Amino acid sequence: MTTLPQSAQSARSSRLNRSHRTSRANSAQPPRASLQPIRRIAAYGICTDEEGRVLLVRASRRSSTPLRWSLPGGAVDHGEAPTDTVVRETAAETGLSVSVVRLVDVLADLRAVASRGLSIHTDRLIYEVRVRGGALRDRIGQPTDLARFVTREEAARLPLRAFTATALGLPAPAERLPDDTGSLPSFHLVPGPDGLPRAQRFAAYAVATDPRGRLLLTRIADGYPGAGLWHLPGGGTDYGEQPGAALIRELAEETGQRGRLLHLLGVGSHRDPASLGPEGYPIDWHGVRAFYRVMVDRPTRPRVQDVGGSTSEARWFSMSQVARLPLTEVTRDALAELNAQSRNAQSRSYSRG
Repeated sequence: MTTLPQSAQSARSSRLNRSHRTSRANSAQPPRASLQPIRRIAAYGICTDEEGRVLLVRASRRSSTPLRWSLPGGAVDHGEAPTDTVVRETAAETGLSVSVVRLVDVLADLRAVASRGLSIHTDRLIYEVRVRGGALRDRIGQPTDLARFVTREEAARLPLRAFTATALGLPAPAERLPDDTGSLPSFHLVPGPDGLPRAQRFAAYAVATDPRGRLLLTRIADGYPGAGLWHLPGGGTDYGEQPGAALIRELAEETGQRGRLLHLLGVGSHRDPASLGPEGYPIDWHGVRAFYRVMVDRPTRPRVQDVGGSTSEARWFSMSQVARLPLTEVTRDALAELNAQSRNAQSRSYSRG
């Protein structure tokens, strides 16, 4: 079981920048701002050697963060699984082939790159990885130029990217925040290379239960992909928003419930190359979703607060009732991960006994 990341418990769980909520149907064009707002999803690896040293890479002078050190990794390509991203990027930046061990944390940050006229919101997935082979090497003429294993003490003395320091449990340097970021919806269309509109969206969902063990689910409204299926409460994060804060907000808006974050369950990735929704035309859709365990200590009768959105109703179900419901793929995957973690926890408990 992955314990609740510090990023979800602390004040950083509040919005980094206040933004407008925008429905999928009317969010094709972002508002104007002094800096162009963009969103990215990225994946990184925490890799240690036999001596406990951690693998870091240095940004080259051609990078937007020149000569600063970070975990190896980078942007998730459209349709790419984040676990594949971290393997691909680590190989490209370091010469090492790695395998993914587990998900460690999900972070979000907002920074200004004034030299490029950009305000960047990045959702970062942090994995533990293990070396399979290869040989450490440096690069020339690329966004990163050096790769080194360093001790934690050495890392603390390096100019680290803020997310890297946070992932390693070190004091994080302050990032330059935009004065005027504007906003950008979690669903934002861009033209694909084949002319088909595409969207990459990061979202957070809750496997929310009450003290009686009931599961809270929402039903997808007509006109949206998966209409009529039962789905986990949650949705896309706002620009500048931490996933934990987004999840608690969505839970209240979709069901009227107040939840408490317990821990991070996992991350899923799904691509539908021709998704049909209220827009009325196909969209090449790629969703990356973080799943959290949430407890609703004082459950009430669910009420949909965000009327006219993608949720038509919300209900509490016993687990035996859930087994007979038509569920979305996201919901099935999250419940399968929950069951797998529960079985693993029981196995560990039996082995200790």
